Amino acid sequence: MTTVVMGDEPVTRFEGRAMASPLRLTLGLGGSGPAAEVAWQTVVASFEASEQAMSRFRETSELTAFNRVAGRGVIGRPSGRLRRALSAADRAVRVTGGRFDPRVLVDLDRLGYRGAPLPDAVDGPGGRRVVARCGRHELSLSRPVDLGGIGKGLALRWAAAELAASGWHDILLEAGGDLVARGFGPGGDPWLLGIEDPRGGEDLAVIAAADLAVATSSVRVNRWTVDGRTVHHLIDPRTHEPADGGLLAVTVASVDPAWAEIWSKVLFLEGRGVIAAEARSRGLAAWWVGDEGALEMTPAARMMTVWTAAEDQGSISRVGGSAIRAR
Repeated sequence: MTTVVMGDEPVTRFEGRAMASPLRLTLGLGGSGPAAEVAWQTVVASFEASEQAMSRFRETSELTAFNRVAGRGVIGRPSGRLRRALSAADRAVRVTGGRFDPRVLVDLDRLGYRGAPLPDAVDGPGGRRVVARCGRHELSLSRPVDLGGIGKGLALRWAAAELAASGWHDILLEAGGDLVARGFGPGGDPWLLGIEDPRGGEDLAVIAAADLAVATSSVRVNRWTVDGRTVHHLIDPRTHEPADGGLLAVTVASVDPAWAEIWSKVLFLEGRGVIAAEARSRGLAAWWVGDEGALEMTPAARMMTVWTAAEDQGSISRVGGSAIRAR
């Protein structure tokens, strides 16, 4: 636990790691003492349960066991978390018309972004359904799935809900580039979140968020070289290759972290030529950075933006608080 100052107010913050990402909980005013420690342990336990259910990197996770028999019609009885996660992924495939699809694990493995080995996996046919329901609780997978992004969003959703049930309403919960901002930050101001330049360097913008989730799909971290070409982890399920639409990062704000993650990835895959119209047609608050580094945003995003580097009208401190990067 650390106590930091945001503006003029002391704030309690806890830091750790989960789902291969930094995990951080920042509490609003009054968040100190034994109750704060309990809140952090609630978050840690919730993320551990989510990781054990959904991680493709853990040899012993439930998802790894399901992926190893995918395509063989083998029926399993998942935990509540994995069942809800697979159902959410299945719905996301249908809502997005297949532009979001977690069944890209074989492609990620082929490109070298490997998790737990899947020696018995069968890459069967796709189709509209991620899972086949066999009775009330039993499921089977047609193809191996990666629940990385949507899994992190769901883990944030569930942990934030557990904190709310315990009486914590002013929190900022972060897992890598995804986060949930509930209530208000120190002094009663909205939480201030910095949108990072994916090329490195200073933030490109700062946004104010209260009772919102923010997710970013970016090539800044997970990028590597295969056979002389640079690839990344954002796979287009229609081409089975890393998306190449002229974008470096897309950030979306929504009421739910899982759907913020889904739409940030869909918009990234659609590319620069389509992203503005797509995001506006859905009323999304979205920010994106093109290959040349320029930041653009939708009207809904503009209403939440309190500072941009391109329109530098003063320091971030003019709106109070302290920016936290959304990467």
